[in-house]
Amino acid sequence: MANNKLNTDGIFLLEQPFVRVPYENYRRIFRTSQRNVEKDFGPLQNASNDLVNRARAGTLNDEEALKSIDSMIGRVESLKRKLSDLNENAGKPTLDVMRERLNHLATIESIQSTAEPEFSRWADTRLDRWLVDWTLRNGKERTAKRIARDKDIETLVDIDLFSDIKRIEDALARHSCTEALAWCSENKSALRKIKSTLEFELRLQEFIELARQRRSEEAIAYAKKYLVPWQGTHFEEIKHASALFAFPPTTTCGPYKRLYDSNRWSNLVRSFRLAIYDLNTIPNEPLLHLALYAGLASLKLPACYDIQTKNVDCPVCDGESAALRAANGKESDVVMTSASTEFNHDVAQPNSATLTTMAISSPMSGSTSVVTPASFSSESQPLGLGKLAEEVPFSHHFNSTIVCRITGKVMDGDNMPMAFPNGNVYSLEAMQDMAAKNNNFVTCPRTGTTCTFSELRKVFIS
Repeated sequence: MANNKLNTDGIFLLEQPFVRVPYENYRRIFRTSQRNVEKDFGPLQNASNDLVNRARAGTLNDEEALKSIDSMIGRVESLKRKLSDLNENAGKPTLDVMRERLNHLATIESIQSTAEPEFSRWADTRLDRWLVDWTLRNGKERTAKRIARDKDIETLVDIDLFSDIKRIEDALARHSCTEALAWCSENKSALRKIKSTLEFELRLQEFIELARQRRSEEAIAYAKKYLVPWQGTHFEEIKHASALFAFPPTTTCGPYKRLYDSNRWSNLVRSFRLAIYDLNTIPNEPLLHLALYAGLASLKLPACYDIQTKNVDCPVCDGESAALRAANGKESDVVMTSASTEFNHDVAQPNSATLTTMAISSPMSGSTSVVTPASFSSESQPLGLGKLAEEVPFSHHFNSTIVCRITGKVMDGDNMPMAFPNGNVYSLEAMQDMAAKNNNFVTCPRTGTTCTFSELRKVFIS
């Protein structure tokens, strides 16, 4: 039960954006309501003050007073309808989403062990959420909607947010800044808090496009209206861009050729994505990748990246590279593993066990060999999960173990590693069993080398 104890804090580490996204949506709705109130209450207050002043001065008759009051009542009723519609169409649905998500997270607090069925169900739902997140980030919106609908998790995923992201990114891909600038206007205060320069970059790009089309007068007017307010922090960029009038779009002058470069639009797409992710505390990597990183980091060994030690049964070794295909079908000797996870990495290993920064010493040869990350084969580039694993550190084992390829059992002081004259290593138990069945002769499964049991030598790990 102790090993199955639920790590609630660890689970919540990845759940901040899960709650933050609807919270940020509701904040925007609240700000919109606040702007509507301020916009309509200003004229109301002015009309009320004017009515009081005229009444005190004795210049207000009953008919004018009733007309002024009716006008104020009409304005208040209009504001009430506007706020009510906003709440029904946006505020209430967002609150319902927040409530659903908080209830989903609250389920964890009542679960004590990962072995409980409730946790399995919760974890399945979490995986579905992560799959939807991954599909949305990769532009597979229809697939995401289908998964959300089939799994009944529409309120637990951010399809609307990523739809907006895709809409704006598509506009930028069409060389239009209009949608992105509208988004910046809606989130001006939040962007200012995180010191984002996205709006300036968009304004600068629009100025560059005017210069590209040689519309000089419009470009100058645009710069005065939208770029000059940024001169306190971006004076050098503005000064640099102003010289575009002297250079045509076909210029070969490096600094101005880069300003005219169409790849700037791709940079704007990335800048926008980083800004909106930052505002909603969404990680740049898919949540599915972050979860996989944690598991792969505990399995990743140098053996996973060696052409002769790859194994398709290991997640880190995943991928059908040419090196892996060349190694398929061959046998191996000993595998280095952690105490809790025993994946065989030694496919087609010509010598003794490949260990993570460990040395294998043999009294027979008097030599010691160490395998380190520097010895990786350049021909064996990982694919699939192995590609993800490239970005995580190697697993750190306080107590490393080696496993016999024949029996699959850990070799230790009671089951010593035994080395053939050719250097291949198997467990004492496997060798004794083989010798008992073959008149004291043992055969290396990989090379077919045969010798007597007495010719085997004990291997000591240092």
